[in-house]
Amino acid sequence: MIGSFKIDHLRLKPGLYVSRRDEFGPTHLTTFDLRFKEPNNEPVMDQCVLHTFEHVGATFLRNHKEWGPRVVYFGPMGCRTGFYMILEGELNSEDILPLMREMCDWILAFNENPLPGQAAAQCGNWLEHNLDMAKWETRRYAQVLKNAGKENLNYPA
Repeated sequence: MIGSFKIDHLRLKPGLYVSRRDEFGPTHLTTFDLRFKEPNNEPVMDQCVLHTFEHVGATFLRNHKEWGPRVVYFGPMGCRTGFYMILEGELNSEDILPLMREMCDWILAFNENPLPGQAAAQCGNWLEHNLDMAKWETRRYAQVLKNAGKENLNYPA
């Protein structure tokens, strides 16, 4: 069974978790679980919202002066309760909490139209976006990160 299926999703709260760590020779990768929704207990994010957050969040992360070169992947979970982010390095949730807070602030201030990559030649579903609702979900997640404690930074035992 893969590791993410071993997490008790009935006890999982919104937060920022280390999902896994991998080594490829001298390279260490850390996969983070950016959990926006309480699984099986609240409605999942709409596809338009996930898509918009993916475009805007990835733009922020990949262009970040310090962290951008370490971003391997950023994208939505199939269950639509959050996102996975893979960063180069052996990291903990506390290491990237400031980055995640900065990303939320950046998205909440974002007002470009069209969105980054929102063109038929750049995206396979370029019309499916909702920036207003992505900001709404971001506000909720920013509150989780602002008040993050052990229960929001470590998977339940």
